[in-house]
Amino acid sequence: MPTTLDNMKDAFAGESQANQKYRAFAKKAERDGFPNVARLFRTAAEAERIHAEGHLGAMDGIGSTADNLQAAINGETYEYKEMYPPMFEQATAEEHKAKRMFGYALETEAVHARLYALALEAVVAGKDLTQTDFYLCPICGYIEFGQPTEACPVCGTKPEKFVLV
Repeated sequence: MPTTLDNMKDAFAGESQANQKYRAFAKKAERDGFPNVARLFRTAAEAERIHAEGHLGAMDGIGSTADNLQAAINGETYEYKEMYPPMFEQATAEEHKAKRMFGYALETEAVHARLYALALEAVVAGKDLTQTDFYLCPICGYIEFGQPTEACPVCGTKPEKFVLV
């Protein structure tokens, strides 16, 4: 029989996935010309985020900022060193279209870990990051501190396509 902690982990995973799925569904509904259906999906996605965050909190999964940064570094490092390499290799061997996003994630997760490490260094010193503008490549998920002046080093997206977050 699963423990309450097991149940919270499953609930967190399910609610997190529902949030992302509904956000993707909203984009599709909007492209298909159904703006109110898109709004419904976005609203439900936010409800699922509330549930997920509540479950994470109940699991004591939110610590100090330094602890959270270290957890983020650990997660991103696991993804680019252990999780994505075999996924990318298998998709490549199978000539599956998943190869593209696995490859992007493999490269960008390493960047995310590095950026989190910079943030952790600042927080441990009692400071915030000095950078205030964070730009996101909307194709591969690469993050740039400051406005990009060159194409994305991972996927080649033009710098003017990056999104200020």
